[in-house]
Amino acid sequence: MIARALMLAGGLTGAAGLSQFPEFSQQYAQRLGGAVDELSRVVAEFDADAASVGLNRQEALADLAGGGAMARARAETMARTLDRHARLSEDLAALQGAGPFTRAYLAANMTDRQIARRAWEAYKPALPVTFEGAAFAGVGFLGGLMLLGSLMSLLRMPFRRRRRAAA
Repeated sequence: MIARALMLAGGLTGAAGLSQFPEFSQQYAQRLGGAVDELSRVVAEFDADAASVGLNRQEALADLAGGGAMARARAETMARTLDRHARLSEDLAALQGAGPFTRAYLAANMTDRQIARRAWEAYKPALPVTFEGAAFAGVGFLGGLMLLGSLMSLLRMPFRRRRRAAA
């Protein structure tokens, strides 16, 4: 009886947790889009500044890196900004227009910890009333049920062997 109650609790925990993924992933994608938009503005301004003095992006970074300590620090910061912009743009391209099931498949493209942390801070769990939420809840329920069932089987294993040896 206790084992069944624990299994049910494990299933419900899995259902509650995984049912939140569609909405969280949508909020992550929205924040990712905002970050890419802002980084695109910074990159465009940098490229425009470089072009105004007759340089391309790489030449402008090299020119900054050859300057004083502040210019070198700014060159390193801008290089990181350019890299982040490229990485987030690729992630956004993969996630853009994807539905909740596809976003689950593409979860590896949700790589930016800062965006994920900010999305999680603003996220408010809710009861999923969409088909996607119900589907994720079902998978989470089965996953939680199987995980807890496996764990309980492992915990019972030593006791089963002792009974067989005694018989």
